[in-house]
Amino acid sequence: MNQENGGDTAQYLTFKLDGEVFALGIDKVREVLDYTSVTKVPQVPEFMRGVINLRGSVVPVVDMRLKFGMTRTDKTVNTCIIIVEINLERETTVLGALADSVQEVLDLEPYQIEPAPKIGTKLRTEFIRGMGKRDEQFIIILDIDKVFTSAELAGVQTSGAPIAEIAV
Repeated sequence: MNQENGGDTAQYLTFKLDGEVFALGIDKVREVLDYTSVTKVPQVPEFMRGVINLRGSVVPVVDMRLKFGMTRTDKTVNTCIIIVEINLERETTVLGALADSVQEVLDLEPYQIEPAPKIGTKLRTEFIRGMGKRDEQFIIILDIDKVFTSAELAGVQTSGAPIAEIAV
């Protein structure tokens, strides 16, 4: 059920990247992990940090800051990996999104969400589902299914190392 188009309150997981607050629909979030070591995979785009072992499955990890043209994410006590499910060409792909920190699960009413601005943002607006507003703070609501293209993730889906080769 897509609550955002149904007029009901929708829940979002908020997180920070370079001081800005972003959000993902809670229906796309599987879990949040503390930062763990990431095994590098050769010949992938720079924003692909590598892969992790998630209960026996190989999960690619992307640096959301690099994907959005920011500086590389540094490991801190708050750095985390948000495990998300994205739909790409009618297939569900699981990946880890590296974030500076996770903030909270937030309820937003439809009236608190405005369309993405056409100018004045570092991001291409097709990634942005809308701009949430809580108090005086703006929250960039991402459409995680549109953040990555199938071409960007095609190599990642097929180049993952067998789980036995991943050091954890």
